[in-house]
Amino acid sequence: MKQAFVGLACWLFWLSALPVWAQSPETGTIKNVLARTTTDTSRVLLLADLSATYRYSHFDSVLNYAREGLQLAQSIGYTKGEGRCLSRIGIILSERGNLPQALRTNLDALRLAEKSYDLEGTARILNQTGLLYQALDDFRPALQYYFQSRAIYEKQHIADYSQRISVLTNIGSTYVGTGQLDSAAYFLRQAYALTLKSQKLGYSCWGNPLPYVLREIGLLEAARKHPDKALSFYRRSAQAAIPENDLRSRSRAYQYMAELYAEQQQVDSSVYYARKALVVGQALPFVIGIVRNSGLLSKAFQARRQTDSALKYMRIMVTAEDSLYNPQRIKRLDAIGFAEQRRLRQLEAERTQFEARTRLYALMAGLGVLILIVLLLWRSNHLQRQANSRLHKLHAQVTRQKEELTTQRDLLANMLQELKTTQSQLVLREKMASLGELMAGVAHEIQQPAKTIKDLAGVSVGLCQEMRVELPEGIYITAEQEMLDEMLLNLSQYQNKIAEHSQRVESIVRVMLEYSSNTPGPRQLTEINTLAHDYLRLSYHDLRAKNRQFDAELLAQLDPAVGSIEVVRHDLGRALICLFSNALYAVQERMRQEPAGYAPQVQLSTRRTGSEVEIRVWDNGLGIPAADRASIFDEFFTTKPIGEGTGLGLSFCHDVITRGHGGKLRVETQEGEGTEFIITLPVSSAIVEEQKG
Repeated sequence: MKQAFVGLACWLFWLSALPVWAQSPETGTIKNVLARTTTDTSRVLLLADLSATYRYSHFDSVLNYAREGLQLAQSIGYTKGEGRCLSRIGIILSERGNLPQALRTNLDALRLAEKSYDLEGTARILNQTGLLYQALDDFRPALQYYFQSRAIYEKQHIADYSQRISVLTNIGSTYVGTGQLDSAAYFLRQAYALTLKSQKLGYSCWGNPLPYVLREIGLLEAARKHPDKALSFYRRSAQAAIPENDLRSRSRAYQYMAELYAEQQQVDSSVYYARKALVVGQALPFVIGIVRNSGLLSKAFQARRQTDSALKYMRIMVTAEDSLYNPQRIKRLDAIGFAEQRRLRQLEAERTQFEARTRLYALMAGLGVLILIVLLLWRSNHLQRQANSRLHKLHAQVTRQKEELTTQRDLLANMLQELKTTQSQLVLREKMASLGELMAGVAHEIQQPAKTIKDLAGVSVGLCQEMRVELPEGIYITAEQEMLDEMLLNLSQYQNKIAEHSQRVESIVRVMLEYSSNTPGPRQLTEINTLAHDYLRLSYHDLRAKNRQFDAELLAQLDPAVGSIEVVRHDLGRALICLFSNALYAVQERMRQEPAGYAPQVQLSTRRTGSEVEIRVWDNGLGIPAADRASIFDEFFTTKPIGEGTGLGLSFCHDVITRGHGGKLRVETQEGEGTEFIITLPVSSAIVEEQKG
């Protein structure tokens, strides 16, 4: 029995070695919050947390704050707070060697926590209860309590990492005790990783778990026969305990180092660390540590034949053992343990009965469900027969409707074909109408170069007659010679003008022939600035021929860098004429509505942007209403009065630019201020040689 209590004394270290900050930074914070708190329930919980912060430095403070919280909780009937404060008292009872009363208090606290549905408190107390059974080398119930505690922490996602680390470390140390070192390493690695993570998040009132985790990893390495690694972890544990004033962890780390040195026959080192452990343990007082370290020192001095020192430490050990191994306490501990086992068996029986009742209820429910399924199947079969009857009727109706729909489809197909034919005729009619409208502009454009040709031809005839008269004489004076040279020079210039205007006439005629062509034309390398400017003037003169009072300012900003690109010339010309006509119509309408102070303007601008050419047609007309902007490129949509527009112009422009030339056509407009159409065309790879230069 004495050996069992030695094991109990060793493992009870784990009970108080749970992650705690004795007089940690949390102590001052909790005191400040406690001073400002007026709610009794909050004060109870804060007193319980405050008592936990003194676990490693001052046992009396733990009892004082826990008892104060317990009295307040009992006076207001706060079961949750009563359970938490009672569990703190149970910890200190175990530290001072009163193990039976500690176990009894711990079990009472567990019942209170379960009664108040305090899951966090329940998990904590289950962990403490497991430590008590582990200290008695009763590892099976200890592991049961640990895993119950771990399940609550993980299921409820409790944010207090120190408690989860404590459970994982306790499970690992229990497996060290049973010799299952691989399982121990698995859980201790988890505890260490979670400890490193928790250091970035801060700790609760239970403190920094690092000293405890490092010490237990050291025990694992010692069990694996790795003394150097074990000593390294013990030293790190003692060092980590100093900033936290963790006297308990320091005492235990020094003790393990002393025991390890004793096994290695390094007596001086063993005595050195055993004395340090004893001094730190007596400051608490840490009864279990006092027993272990004083016994270790007594054996060491007996081996050295230093009887006085051996007797001194023997007396210290005996005194501590008397308080720890009192026979009456041992009997009470056995009784409590027996009662707890009986309670556990009763709970197991109740659980078995509950499972039996659950199976019976499940069987009855299954039978009821089976009956319900049979009824549902019968009803489904009945409904299926009714549905089949209705389906036969519906099938006959669908067959008749199918025949009717087939007939209507054929009619619609014929109507669609007729609509396509009508659309083609409308497009052709629109084209011919626009061609006729351009005739006046063409006539005006041809009139000027034709008149110039006629005049220059007459002057050329006169010059030729004079030269016939002068040339036969043969001999010329200097002045006459100069006059003949001047006449020949003028004649040459007139012939050049005649050729230039003839080409102009030829160009206009060629454009009109291309415009009137019905066959799709080939792509030709075309000077965009010339093409666009010619069609702007043709469109303007066409409108002037219809309305002599109309006058508008034509602006041109042509970028010479645009050059020539490959386009279907007459298709692009039609699109440009449509845009110019719309712009001129818009300014004409605004001039009709606002005759005073309005100056109609139409601007053509071109620009070369990398691999694209941009053509902009801007007017300061009426603009396009917001409701019509989404539909302006749709077929048969027009904003003009009935009879003045077919709604095919902009649709044709859009098709020519996007489908025919792979470009883009978009519009920017402001109602009452004007409209701008932007054409973007890709530049062909075939560029004339002069453009390459």
